Amino acid sequence: MKNFKNLMWGGAASVALLCACGGQQPAAQPELTKSGLNPADFDTTIAVAYDYEARKFVPDTVNQKPVKLYTLTNKNGMEVCITNFGGRIVSIMVPNREGELVDVCCGFDKVENYFPWNFETDFGCSVGRYANRIDQARFTLPGQDEPVQLDKNNNGIHSLHGGYTGWQYQVYDVADATDESITLKMVSPAGDNKFPGNVEATVNFTLTEDNAIVINYDATTDAVTPFNMTNHTYFNLSGDLNQTIDESVLQVNADYYTPADATYMPTGAVKAVEGTVFDFRAPKAIGTHFQDGDAEILAAGGGYDHNWVLNTKCNEAEVCATMTDPRSGIKLEMYTNEPGVQCYTANFQDGTRPGKNGIMYQKHCAICLESQKFPDSPNKYKMIGWELSDPYITPEKPYHSYCKYAFSVEE
Repeated sequence: MKNFKNLMWGGAASVALLCACGGQQPAAQPELTKSGLNPADFDTTIAVAYDYEARKFVPDTVNQKPVKLYTLTNKNGMEVCITNFGGRIVSIMVPNREGELVDVCCGFDKVENYFPWNFETDFGCSVGRYANRIDQARFTLPGQDEPVQLDKNNNGIHSLHGGYTGWQYQVYDVADATDESITLKMVSPAGDNKFPGNVEATVNFTLTEDNAIVINYDATTDAVTPFNMTNHTYFNLSGDLNQTIDESVLQVNADYYTPADATYMPTGAVKAVEGTVFDFRAPKAIGTHFQDGDAEILAAGGGYDHNWVLNTKCNEAEVCATMTDPRSGIKLEMYTNEPGVQCYTANFQDGTRPGKNGIMYQKHCAICLESQKFPDSPNKYKMIGWELSDPYITPEKPYHSYCKYAFSVEE
């Protein structure tokens, strides 16, 4: 991928004048993406480790891999920028109702801002091995008696997003890259963040000609192990990442959700959304209930961080969630073959993290729409209402997950 271009300085006459005057040609300027990213700011070699004794993230000087920024484009001018550090979507440029390309993805303009010793963040990442939470960081494999104990990296209680060095902090290998598609690969040995089984996984991002981002996740293993990947992009459809998503209109094709306790862990119940603040069966502004004083919203940090049980029942041809923004006219439709979607409204952003173009991301700056098995499925998948959320893969039952984010414009 080309990172630089030469500036033209008025043709040969200008060059001759510079030479005659003893001057030098100006240095080549970086070729920026449409979202203003400089690919050189993502060009590095890195690996991340966790120092359990010091309880902090540190650079791993032994297992380092190259990191770069990759750009997908289509004939409509849409652009998606992805880095293989954590398999992260960094920017998404889509047209608004005026036809102007705007960025609808919160993120950072330098790869170092994704490093966990600078900011612990899941912005845009491909989560693995296990998205969301596992209760008490413990589960028992089918047919086994002794539980598998993972790291309690979520407030010292639960496992979250695969552990301290989950795949959001690992470098994916680039198996293939074109103008429209990129395939990232992860080889995860048994014991990676204490999960059993050797796993080989791929994540393919494809930008279609009709302005959709299609994500296919695939994985194989040599032993029974829980597995659940997702994408953690922070969407803001307003066209201005300084704004919140409170005015954005959300619709979720779900009659039920899985209520959670004060530690964000599902209780195991499946509850009807009717009559609750979780009822998005009809479109309404995301921030409608933020100030209602609802106990579950308050417990989640003043917004949503919950799993909806999709009516689509793993049918990837049906829309599972729709979001539109009245300010930009941009519409996002989501499709998946997974049974659930986690809606997280950036409840803990506080205006202290400088994002792209120096924007300080505030509370409710974005929403994450995460296709998934239900949180804590390794412990609860046999409960009533959880039947479609079996998270275990085996050598005979590989993993495949599908998610599509389709963009369009409403006049």
